[in-house]
Amino acid sequence: MNILQACADEKLFAPWFKTKSDWLAWMAFLAALFALPMSPEMLAVYQQCTGRTEPPTSPALEAWLICGRRAGKSFVLALTAVFLACFGEYRRHLAPGERGAVLVIATDRRQARTIIRYIRALLHQIPMLKRMVERETSESFDLSNSVTIEVATASFKSVRGHTIVAGLCDEIAFWPTEDAAEPDYEILDALRPGMATIPGAKLLCASSPYARRGALHDAFKRYHGKDSPVLVWKADTKTMNPTVPQAVIDQAYERDPASASAEYGAEFRSDISAFITREALDVCISPKVLERPRVDGVKYSAFVDPSGGSSDSMTIGIGHRQTTPVGKSISVLDAVREVKAPFNPDDAVAEFARLLKDYGIRSVRGDRYAAEWVVTAFKKVGIAYRPADLSKVEIYRDLLPRLNSGEIDLLDNQRLISQLLGLERRTARGGRDSIDHPPGGRDDLANSAAGVLVYLSSARHQPVGASMGVYSWGGSIKMLTGNTQHQCDGPITEGELAGGFATTIGRY
Repeated sequence: MNILQACADEKLFAPWFKTKSDWLAWMAFLAALFALPMSPEMLAVYQQCTGRTEPPTSPALEAWLICGRRAGKSFVLALTAVFLACFGEYRRHLAPGERGAVLVIATDRRQARTIIRYIRALLHQIPMLKRMVERETSESFDLSNSVTIEVATASFKSVRGHTIVAGLCDEIAFWPTEDAAEPDYEILDALRPGMATIPGAKLLCASSPYARRGALHDAFKRYHGKDSPVLVWKADTKTMNPTVPQAVIDQAYERDPASASAEYGAEFRSDISAFITREALDVCISPKVLERPRVDGVKYSAFVDPSGGSSDSMTIGIGHRQTTPVGKSISVLDAVREVKAPFNPDDAVAEFARLLKDYGIRSVRGDRYAAEWVVTAFKKVGIAYRPADLSKVEIYRDLLPRLNSGEIDLLDNQRLISQLLGLERRTARGGRDSIDHPPGGRDDLANSAAGVLVYLSSARHQPVGASMGVYSWGGSIKMLTGNTQHQCDGPITEGELAGGFATTIGRY
């Protein structure tokens, strides 16, 4: 029995497809995935969504679904998982005692629960399939044919150690970057070896599109519209699910055309781009250096990204300024620490205060988050807290040229690196840029590290000019040349210091 026959069988999946016309596009996709005969209507949809003219002659071992929201991707992944697990014959490829896994990878636990509910309903409500279930947990179903259906959240660590008969990846364009800078590639690289010993093992990746990068966009560029064993199916929400009200889609386009074009139109966004390149960052990382100890005689600075303790992490970055053997002045990151939520904010402040004092720091600059509470909390432990005069976007914007010119020395901290690489530049409808983490991502470590590095290399912290010192207190500038002190009360802009003592002051 093939999957289309199973979908038409009243004793199997037919109860889920009562209005067959609403499911025409999905039946066309399944026919293409398994190289089954197509009706003229299905062939027309296939040609529209794949950019190909001739239907496939052999089942696809790898397929990519690029569809708008509410198209039905998660249900079809669950359906395919159940069909492959229950109707596939894999025992001859398994060693005694070994189990094959149909592994469904979701973006997060919420999405995983949605897919598990679909799988559980398909298994429990079909008597012949229910009899196959030998053992069930909150995240897996052991079947009597030596196959396990397992749902996991996106992490390259969670997919290792399985013999995989099918890997199904849901919302791959939105996988979190907590343990890898490129989680989609990392997880796919971990999946494929587990599929190597199972002939015909399938890899199916589905997602709404996002930025023009990553594995989903790469597959689209390489295989869509081309005669290839890799199937790429791209379709808007209405094509795949005609029941979605057009008014909902129209309202989304009125609010934000760029977002709606991706969410419902299945178009990759052109208003989002990577902010920091891997090439620029790699040059600035000191390999295998996780933290640098305090050195006597060195002046250290710090930047804190506070949190109330309920959801976001609280982080701190410590660094110093130094001159390289070739005379180049750089900002060096010495330590980063993170306290993950949930936590007691006072305990986190006390922990950071101990670290600050270890480096001889009695005053710290930080994000303006809940500034008054943070100032009071640090004051209690003997540390002066000064809210930053730069916003997060301004800090990131100032960091980029310093990274690109190699004026930064970073630690080999994977979470920090992942967060920096995950930063996105977004252009709003009015043309204004913003820099932030991707949906579902974090930038707590990146913010504190960027903050200390930017302030270290700015005129707010460092003397400028070869033969004099310029220091800032609040909005005033004091310039020392020999025994003479010149003072000019701000605001000061570039080139405004009299007497030619400095040509560039930086930003105050």
